[in-house]
Order: sequence, then structure tokens, then C-alpha cells
Amino acid sequence: MNPAPQYRASLTALVALTAVAVIAGLVTGSAVLERIVPRLPPVPTAHVAPGFAGGAPVAPVGWSGVRLARATRTRSRRTALEAAVRGELSSGIRSRLLERRLNDLVREDASTVRLGSRFSVVVDELGIAFWNGGRRPRRAAQFPWREVRNIRADSMVVGSSVVQVVVLRVRHHGASIELPIILAAGRVGRYALADAPFYAVVRSWKAKHRAALAAEGLELPPLTAPIPIITPAQAAAARR
Repeated sequence: MNPAPQYRASLTALVALTAVAVIAGLVTGSAVLERIVPRLPPVPTAHVAPGFAGGAPVAPVGWSGVRLARATRTRSRRTALEAAVRGELSSGIRSRLLERRLNDLVREDASTVRLGSRFSVVVDELGIAFWNGGRRPRRAAQFPWREVRNIRADSMVVGSSVVQVVVLRVRHHGASIELPIILAAGRVGRYALADAPFYAVVRSWKAKHRAALAAEGLELPPLTAPIPIITPAQAAAARR
């Protein structure tokens, strides 16, 4: 008999003995509990209930404060980047998959790439860059266009929802990895960018990519399937 089954058998026996001891204690001590419980002082429910009721709004207020601070930080970073860089600016939502794959592309002696819960993506004639921070943005990662192999639209599961993502295949330091980027919706109450605005961003990034490669005389990536153009009326009809 190998050690693993022996360990499992011992653990099962220990759990069974513990359960028997607990049940025996409850049975033998029931008479004592019946004598002690009536002597306990009454619980001031009139004071406890208002306390819970008064504390109930604290969680929503605190969460609203966090979201407000996050939105303020994102606006400050966006304003600073608009004044400092040229190119198309988008907001991204951090995902574990994106952060892990970004770290798969860095050298072993380089610092770990960490993205904020909401980060910025700058796409210009030089390439694509990820930015963190607030009024003083900090660049987390950057890839020149020659390292981007292709750009396509896809989807991924986040929790119980399916969101649209921009997938960049990047070849960096000998590694070729796909980076799924969730674009944040600018509207209040919306999570990820979708439908026509999402496809507009993908088309713009693909156009900048091809133009930059053509300017350097490099091989252009193969054309993928055409991206559908969805009008707001079509998007509204699909949600009904």
C-alpha cells in the first residue's frame, strides 16, 4: 500500500472521529444548554437592527468612491497623454490573461509588467503602447509595429459574460504571443466596448499597422475576413 492511500484513509478516519465527538458532545450537553440559555440576558435587537441598517449604505458609498477615484485617475491620465503623445488613445480593462502574456514577452532580467485596473492604449505611427498612472503616466509596455504580426477581432469569456477583444499577435524577444485587449466603454454603466465603436477601433489599428509596415518596406500581414460595419440602429435592434 503506497503512502497516498494510507494518508487518505487516516484523514477519513480522523474526520469521522471528529464528527462523532461533536455529535456526542451536543447530545450530552443538551441538558446543560437548556438550563443556561434561559439565564442569558436578552439581545438588544432594537439597537442591533438600526446598526445594521445604518451600516448598510457604507458599502455602496465606499464602492462609489472607489469608482469615482478610478474614473478621475483615468481622466487625468488621458488628459496628460493627449497633451504629450500623438496617436489614437483608447482605454483598456485589465485581465489576468493579458497581464500574464505581457510578462511572457519580457526578458527574465526585466521588471514585471503590471497593468492598472484601467489602463490606456496609445496607437500611433511608431507602434502600440500600454500606459498606467494618473497625471504622470507611466509606460508599462511598448511594441513597435514591426513586432506586431496581425490584429484581429475576437471574443473571450469574462465571468458570466462574453466580451469582444482586440487580439494582437506580437513577436518580441523570440516569443510569439497573442495579447487579448478588452477595450473599456466610455458610457456610464457599460463595461466593455462593443458593436460599431469596437469594430471602428479595430479597423483603425489595422490601418495604422499596414501603413507603418508599408512605410518601412516590410511585408504586409495577410488580410483577414472583413470586419462588419454595424450601425447604431442595427445594434439597438439586435439588443431587443
